[in-house]
Amino acid sequence: MIRPEVDLSVTLGRIAMKNPIATASGCSGYGEELARFFDLSLLGAFVTKSITLKPREGHPPPRLTETRAGMLNAIGLANVGVETFLAEKLPALEAFRVPVIVNVAGSTREEYVEVAAALDAAPAVAGIELNVSCPNVKEGGMEFGVEARTLAGLVEAVRQKVSRATLIVKLSPNVTDIAATARAAAEAGADALSLINTLRGMAVDGWTGRPALTNVTGGLSGPAIKPVALYMVRRVWQEVAGPRGVPILGLGGVQFVEDVLEFLRAGATAVAVGTANFVDPETAPKLVEGLREALGRLGCGSPRDMVGAMDLPK
Repeated sequence: MIRPEVDLSVTLGRIAMKNPIATASGCSGYGEELARFFDLSLLGAFVTKSITLKPREGHPPPRLTETRAGMLNAIGLANVGVETFLAEKLPALEAFRVPVIVNVAGSTREEYVEVAAALDAAPAVAGIELNVSCPNVKEGGMEFGVEARTLAGLVEAVRQKVSRATLIVKLSPNVTDIAATARAAAEAGADALSLINTLRGMAVDGWTGRPALTNVTGGLSGPAIKPVALYMVRRVWQEVAGPRGVPILGLGGVQFVEDVLEFLRAGATAVAVGTANFVDPETAPKLVEGLREALGRLGCGSPRDMVGAMDLPK
């Protein structure tokens, strides 16, 4: 079989990605940390850690712990705040010549809107990813992303202030119906969806009774959550994203090229690498070349042709 010339480029909203491999928020800092290991311009996009209105110190350590098939984290949104990010971190990221997607978090709708508006005014920001797994302090601490009406209100408010950058909503898996929240986000104006965020989890020492994390609970990521992520990507693609033409950034356990192919077939346009960066910081560029080889072997000229392509039982 003659292998086709492979074009890895994809489009996520208005973001032109040279390949479908991005970093996942929170696992690559502000860019300079990962840039010590490889040229970030090899990526399709770089997603920052969560940025809030004001600087945050986050939770006291320990705030990371390894599990049998992944990792639990309770960082507590530690970051420099949007003002310092724009003044000091973004210029350095811009130099890497890679589309920058900034993850945004907040404790009120107003905070999200203010941060998103400031980022939308910065030409170097290609995309804004809303971390809707944050507690809404005005609604008793319930996460913004677990109830469709609350989520829609947040996305609508941000959409009114974001006119240039691609608006991505990162969906929480800690819901009863992922399609309902995906639909709410899309109808409220999201240009793209990313899923899934971490699952709630906990680790405790059975002998001492001491929790592994100071915060007691944290977010579970890594290979352990991949089957859940694939299911939710497929569900959202079938019921919301596919019919509406809304692209999906899939994440949750992406480490090997087979994982990338699986997410594409489930319905993702692109994938993000998170926990695997702690195992091998060069995972993402290796996936770029591995995907090119894999698509060639499959006789497929583009990852776009793989999106949603499953050989389902008759």
